[in-house]
Amino acid sequence: MTAAVPTPVPDGRTVVRALVALKLRLLRNGLRRSPGRTAVYVIGGVAGLAFAAGIAVAMAAMNGRYAGSGDAGVMLLGVLTLGWAALPLFLFSSDESADPTRLTMLPLRPGPLLRGSLLAALIGPGPLINLVLVTGAVLAGADGGASAAVAVVGVPLALFCLVTLSRAVAAGNARMLSSRRGKDFAIFGGLAFALLVQAANVGSQSVFGRPGHDIDLSPLKPIASVLRWIPPISAADAPRTAAEGRYGLALLQLAAAAVLLALLLRWWRGSLQELMVTADSSTLEVARGVQSSRGWGFLPAGRTGAVMQRHLRYAWREPRAKAALFTSIGMTVVICVLSMVQGWASVYLLAMTGMFLGLQMLNLFGMDGSAFWMVAATLRTPADARDELRGRAYAVLLYAVPVTVVLGLVLAAVTGQWDELPSALGLAFALLGCGVALGSVFSVLVPYTMPADNNPMRNAAPGQGGLIMLNSFGSMVGVALLALPVGGYLGWALLSDGPSWPVLLIGPLYGALVAVLGVRTAATRLLERTPEILAKAVER
Repeated sequence: MTAAVPTPVPDGRTVVRALVALKLRLLRNGLRRSPGRTAVYVIGGVAGLAFAAGIAVAMAAMNGRYAGSGDAGVMLLGVLTLGWAALPLFLFSSDESADPTRLTMLPLRPGPLLRGSLLAALIGPGPLINLVLVTGAVLAGADGGASAAVAVVGVPLALFCLVTLSRAVAAGNARMLSSRRGKDFAIFGGLAFALLVQAANVGSQSVFGRPGHDIDLSPLKPIASVLRWIPPISAADAPRTAAEGRYGLALLQLAAAAVLLALLLRWWRGSLQELMVTADSSTLEVARGVQSSRGWGFLPAGRTGAVMQRHLRYAWREPRAKAALFTSIGMTVVICVLSMVQGWASVYLLAMTGMFLGLQMLNLFGMDGSAFWMVAATLRTPADARDELRGRAYAVLLYAVPVTVVLGLVLAAVTGQWDELPSALGLAFALLGCGVALGSVFSVLVPYTMPADNNPMRNAAPGQGGLIMLNSFGSMVGVALLALPVGGYLGWALLSDGPSWPVLLIGPLYGALVAVLGVRTAATRLLERTPEILAKAVER
């Protein structure tokens, strides 16, 4: 017998060079997919860099002009730290270079892998933009030669901490984030992040004021006095401390950031070590039994009930379908919360819920992907086509109607507009029915291809820009036009002090009628367009 030849392990420098070259090639190949993608990437990068430069210049201009400018720099570093720590949790699947599980089958040692990954993470527009922002935050409080000397160490130290924090969080949660539960977490994380952005927007108005008002940075002082001692924020605040002559405290702030960097690198290395030598638990567990495929008792019998059950399972289990559903609800919630905080809330904001949830019918078959061939094989008669679309429409209505009612009650309770709640519900249900109708028709006439993976952050394959534009904006305009009779009557009633309560009866009836007509119209074309829809569904 011949002894097995061990797999050669590349030396550390080779691994580092290969990982850096891999990151550069990923960027280059991503730009070579299409001229449009290249243009969007370049324009987005330049715009982001210009925006960051504008913030940096504004921060530097505040130094010496406004009391507490250093506190504003500390707050900016706090926002950057929170962003770098949180973004991997819900953008993990959209950045392939951040996923260390793709390298687990290679004979790599944790040390070189860590160094190569860190250098690769510093390549790209993101770190460059953040370098500009960190520099601007430092300039907000720095003054004199001592500050400049400390900034030479503090700025790169803060940037290294931010990048390492992001990658350590991604590596420590890699297997969770690449699972279905992780993608669900990404969806809710994105919605929470949107709410935080709106909260920061409202808070910034009270600090920086509106046009024509003076800037008041005093509310930042209590928070900044705590944040400036938390690394890596402390590294960027050290130049301000040195400018005040407190050199010992400045060195202590730099040391705290250096300790954090060492701890993050140790955590990152340990996570890589575990990923390289430990098997994924999901591959070790055997199925404990196949769940029965019994139907749900409250659903109608036949094909319609089966389609409803399948669509509801998609809405709960399929990451992209869940992302679309909760994004629609989340957009309405964010706008409602913002309107309540700023004092312009109205119960008629409920109309957005009806429109957004009704448009969950868009691109029904593209969401099926290659599994649509099983649906296509059973579409033999016009009745089959009607039952297929009717079941999907009923499934959307099954969760859209309760959500609309609950949000309506919340809006009425907050605004006190209980007398206008019936007309608002009627308008929302009219828009809901119109969205179901138009979504059914668009799903048949203008389907588009979904990406092969289940990344909830990508809802279409490359080259589908025109169809996405037609589906997104064309559908919203179309729904508004279809619901114009109900909206027109409601507008007349509100302007002329006429009775608006009939909208509660007219809206649902009109929406149901339009939905039935839309489903029937789409069903008549579904059979003849099944081959084209199938080609779009399986195209990758």
